[in-house]
Amino acid sequence: MTKVYPNGTAAISSDATNRLINGNATTVLTVWKKSLLFNCNGYTVYDAKGNLVFRVDNYIKANKGEMLLMDATGKPLLTIRRKRLSLGDNWLVYEGETAVNPRYLVRKNVNILNTKSLAHVSRPATAGSSSAAAANNNKNVIMYEMEGSYAQRCCCVYDEKRRRVAEMKPKESVGGVTLGGDVLVLVIQPEMDAALAMAFLILLDQMFGSSKRLS
Repeated sequence: MTKVYPNGTAAISSDATNRLINGNATTVLTVWKKSLLFNCNGYTVYDAKGNLVFRVDNYIKANKGEMLLMDATGKPLLTIRRKRLSLGDNWLVYEGETAVNPRYLVRKNVNILNTKSLAHVSRPATAGSSSAAAANNNKNVIMYEMEGSYAQRCCCVYDEKRRRVAEMKPKESVGGVTLGGDVLVLVIQPEMDAALAMAFLILLDQMFGSSKRLS
């Protein structure tokens, strides 16, 4: 197989990761749907220089429906959990390893009339709120929309201003040969948080990928 990453053993510090993902330039990452650890499913993410940036390592017998996105040093960044007891394929994204006050609610599109839409992201209902109206107001405010074709691994993320803030596409070798569906390029614009963009890529894979899901 063509080499996916040039510096597979190199990792950058948490501070360097923060500078990379919070910079003022477009960020291009290589996402490999493979864990660095034996007997794990996951994702390994490298920057343009081949340095490790993000990782997800899910043990096969681990709690299903939950994934932890970490930086190169193993620091927890975002926790992704399937929303229980809900209709449809819905997920919550939390800060760090917390299990309260989720930041985002990601819903798989079920509108067959809008075939280009894959999923949309909104604010979850306010914690502790019992108001159905408040919950509906929150979920109807779309913060991000994911569109495209996951089968072709060509998907884009748009923000509430309809700016394309992230794009996923197959990675090609120097000779123009596609490296396969498990090796992707994630292009992130400065307006988008890179860790969040990676979380959205993971969720697209969970919703539309093969049966060999992490969850």
